[in-house]
Amino acid sequence: MKHGKRYAEVAKKVDRTKLYEPEEAIALAKETAAAKFDETVEIHIRTSCDGRHADQQIRGAVVLPAGIGKKVRVLVFAKGAKLDEAQEAGADFVGGQELLPKIQNEGWLDFDVVVATPDMMSVVGRLGRILGPKGLMPNPKAGTVTMDVAKAVKDIKAGKIEYRLDKSNIIHCPIGKASFTKEQLMENYDALMAAIVKAKPAAVKGQYLKSISIATSMGPGVKVIANRY
Repeated sequence: MKHGKRYAEVAKKVDRTKLYEPEEAIALAKETAAAKFDETVEIHIRTSCDGRHADQQIRGAVVLPAGIGKKVRVLVFAKGAKLDEAQEAGADFVGGQELLPKIQNEGWLDFDVVVATPDMMSVVGRLGRILGPKGLMPNPKAGTVTMDVAKAVKDIKAGKIEYRLDKSNIIHCPIGKASFTKEQLMENYDALMAAIVKAKPAAVKGQYLKSISIATSMGPGVKVIANRY
């Protein structure tokens, strides 16, 4: 991948052979954020899991204490009183079966997270081919299939993010924005890492996390010490 002059300049600040402490890596990531927009700070964690095996899968969610720095649009599928609860909690869109044609036929996808009550999953399941590939299908492990829709909506609005293995057994997650303070980003980093360490599958032996890097959307990766996990 070819990078521009600006990237080449900021990349000189990062020693590619060095493993940094998380605080140093975050400071460097902020320093190398040179885009004209507020870049997202991302963490990329290569694990020793083999996601092809069910007992080595990782999937969960965590509320980042400092939030993620963007407005998250939440759609809730529910019935009766649960619709009112979701709306009062701050859901952007609420509804039931009547939303299917809008998503299926009109291609409406103006939302970032979908929450559903368990009794609505037979309806939401019909949207699997549309929501699944976009990572929008509600899932009990992520806390998005629940009867407590109010808590789910509030947590998501407060900065709840989902983490999961991709096909290469890597976890990619945002931990905030480049405009966040180092303290805010460190707080989010610690919360995410604690959740991922806790989620270590029992079937995984030896070093769990093989490598960790932190980068902004347009910036170079900064390697973080991973052998303590």
